[in-house]
Amino acid sequence: MATAARTGRPSRTVKLVALEDLAARVPDGCRIAFGGFPMFGKPMAAVRELVRRGSRELVVVGTSNGIEVDVLVAAGAVRRIETAYVGLEEFGLAPNYRRAAEAGAVEVVDYSEGVAFDRFRAGQEGLTFVPVAQLVGTDIAARNPEIVPFPCPLTGRPYHAVPAANVEVAVIHAPAADEFGNILYPQSRMLPQGLDLTMACAADVVLVTVERVVDSNFVLRNPQLTQIPAFRTTLVAHAPWGAHPTALPGFYEVDDEFMRDTYLPAATGADSFDGFLDDHVRGATHEAYLETVGAARLFHRERWAVIA
Repeated sequence: MATAARTGRPSRTVKLVALEDLAARVPDGCRIAFGGFPMFGKPMAAVRELVRRGSRELVVVGTSNGIEVDVLVAAGAVRRIETAYVGLEEFGLAPNYRRAAEAGAVEVVDYSEGVAFDRFRAGQEGLTFVPVAQLVGTDIAARNPEIVPFPCPLTGRPYHAVPAANVEVAVIHAPAADEFGNILYPQSRMLPQGLDLTMACAADVVLVTVERVVDSNFVLRNPQLTQIPAFRTTLVAHAPWGAHPTALPGFYEVDDEFMRDTYLPAATGADSFDGFLDDHVRGATHEAYLETVGAARLFHRERWAVIA
């Protein structure tokens, strides 16, 4: 308190940690959400660290999932997934996930994309469920015992009560942060980044990897950029190119070459993906991973100019 009196500012907690320490906050068996879209802004550095730690029995809750689930399923880290889609967009289906789902090795619970979004909004509002009208007559409602039909108390119209996402941990990759956990985004954002912000308000634990760490004075001078305030952030880790091979707008595009020449050939062969995990994930730090995939080839695009 004496320090606060001298400076005029309250004391603050430094939340910047190593990537390994951030991943250590994810307990086995937890309900976890990953930010981004299938090939957009995925927190892949954190995902690879979870594989290195040997994470198990995770319940992934999402809206549209992609390569992060494909990697985690292949590593045996996922028990159940609740989402609308798992795929690689222009690169087709998620091969590891598809094999596991067809074999019954992972439990799959389907939601429509709009309803999947609403589940996180319910969590953000502290609600136990969200009422929806668009599932009436669908197999999604018929095959999911956790979705409960009920009549509107005002009109009698049929609705369904869809459970909130109930996420314990959210893992997000963002453009920048300061050491205290103020997470910065550009003022003009895309839809998936908006969902990242909703996830951060719906989860108990919020773990964020970032492209850049900026001085707290920069945050004070640019308050409009802080979209996840420090009090919502549990830990933050510096992980440049932490979304690779997915895109992060303003920083880099999808690594098409890596996806076509390295990832897909490994993922489409049931016996070969363990070799990919050994070479690119289990036996490598984040820095070593970047060197393995060709750091010099990646680091040529301009960065988000507002973060100096």
